[in-house]
Amino acid sequence: MSRIGNLPIQIPANVKVELRDNGGVAVEGPKGKLDWAVPKNIKASITDGTIRFERETDGKEDKALHGLSRSLIANMVVGVSEGFEKKLYVVGVGYRAEIDRQNCLVLNVGYSHPVTFTPPDGVTVIVDPSENIDGLPHIPISIKGIDKQMVGQVAASIRQIKKPEVYKPSKGIRYEGEQVRNKEGKTAV
Repeated sequence: MSRIGNLPIQIPANVKVELRDNGGVAVEGPKGKLDWAVPKNIKASITDGTIRFERETDGKEDKALHGLSRSLIANMVVGVSEGFEKKLYVVGVGYRAEIDRQNCLVLNVGYSHPVTFTPPDGVTVIVDPSENIDGLPHIPISIKGIDKQMVGQVAASIRQIKKPEVYKPSKGIRYEGEQVRNKEGKTAV
């Protein structure tokens, strides 16, 4: 029994869900449209404004796909109705972030050259003016989109450009609310 897979998904009034003959599910809402192909051993059904999923067998793989299918479709419903957002902070003295004319993110994070990141279609990157938190300059970067997986991947790719340093806690790109554990440096004997 899959605890996640058995939970029904409530369809909001402003969202349309369509089940296709080939096993695909298309979700359309005010923010956009997403579709996904449900695995062949999982069956989706819509009754009274809710989506339910059932699996054909109790095999290990089918149990895993049951919960996965339900989670992905639930994320699609939330994405097309509300959208997803991840927030990053660029922290460091002299570090800068800005959006250029081609809607690319340009980061100056301690390298000899600026790093340019082009977001994929369907994802928008917004750089807010800098703010001070704990006496250090923080530049917030908001990543927004309707596909949860793509928003998370873009955030991870931007963070990968300059991870938070563990010896100098005031440098790097970090997630909102991320706690960086500092290491103690070498001491002279």
